[in-house]
Amino acid sequence: MTSLVPPHGANALKPLLLPEKVRIQELNRAEALKKIPMTSCEVCDLLLLSMGAYTPLNGFMGEADWRGVCEDMKLADGLFWPVPITVSARQALADQIEIGEDVALLDGETQQIMGVLTVEDKYSPDPALQCEKVFGTTDESHPGVAKVMAQPPVNLGGSVKVIEEGWFPQEFSDLYIRPNESRKMFEDMGWSKVAAFQTRNPMHRSHEYMAKIAIDVTDGVFIHQVLGKLKPGDIPASVRVEAINTMIENYFADNIAIQAGYPIEMRYAGPREALFHALIRQNFGCSHLLVGRDHAGVGDFYGPFDAHDIFDTLWDGALVTQSLKIGITFFCEKCDGMATDKTCPHDEEFRINISGTRQREMLTNGENISAKFSRPEVVAVLRKYYENLN
Repeated sequence: MTSLVPPHGANALKPLLLPEKVRIQELNRAEALKKIPMTSCEVCDLLLLSMGAYTPLNGFMGEADWRGVCEDMKLADGLFWPVPITVSARQALADQIEIGEDVALLDGETQQIMGVLTVEDKYSPDPALQCEKVFGTTDESHPGVAKVMAQPPVNLGGSVKVIEEGWFPQEFSDLYIRPNESRKMFEDMGWSKVAAFQTRNPMHRSHEYMAKIAIDVTDGVFIHQVLGKLKPGDIPASVRVEAINTMIENYFADNIAIQAGYPIEMRYAGPREALFHALIRQNFGCSHLLVGRDHAGVGDFYGPFDAHDIFDTLWDGALVTQSLKIGITFFCEKCDGMATDKTCPHDEEFRINISGTRQREMLTNGENISAKFSRPEVVAVLRKYYENLN
């Protein structure tokens, strides 16, 4: 018996990657099928279905699930789910596809066949409805809204068989940890309560402080990197890995932190995405998700603590994994250490506010970065990357 949280809505994980012995046979069959090119976000969703991170889904959502998720954060059967998982097709191509037909799913960039979808539903979603409900806006300056509005007009719903995981496992061989593997790692370390820390940035002092708060109330922290496409200017995963490993080696006790990654593409859906990240981490075996200021936000679309507040709106039993809400973190000159807005009584003038955006600006401009902002060993790793950009 495991002491870890159960997978979401299921007794066991539901990975959709076919057994290795039948993949070549299925690939040969898929070559003759109609081809559906996927966006980079859809490819990431397929990979998360493949590894069981989207348990208990068995494929891409049909219309009833899509609408229920958008409007009520529930699948058609009532199970909590906050973000639609869909694949779309051009109208002309969709018109050629019959219900019950198998189609091949392609990586739209590499043209590699990655899986087979049995089409059980074809429908025209309302992108404005989806954006308003999921992102809270239809403003196309929001990157998530822009992607939804640019999708082809027909969604194809149905069960999926995954044949190929593409280049992700090879490029990120040390990071690409599937839910069944993370669960085994936690059990082998004797962890039952695990806090997930989502990041698309190298860890500065605020990140470090948040992770250590989590460690004090759990058995360990799962530092979980975003491996999908990021915004322009973000630091590549390989550099982040080196920087985070450097921090762990120098500033964390042994056997309390694991670094890993997963092939998700950020939607920047703020509060809804915070819930989504918690659901995914439940499948990875994490009991808690660290939720800081403006989690998964972008620009000024969300309030700093909207992602905290949305967890309080959930009904009993929606999620097992809990939010670990952390306020605004900073270095206080008067406290002479890291603090939060809940613990520090001193005025703003004493606070060094720390952010990934400001750190990238300082690195780009060659500015001095105080040890109160980021650890010197970590800054050295990042400076080397920025110097090579010139």
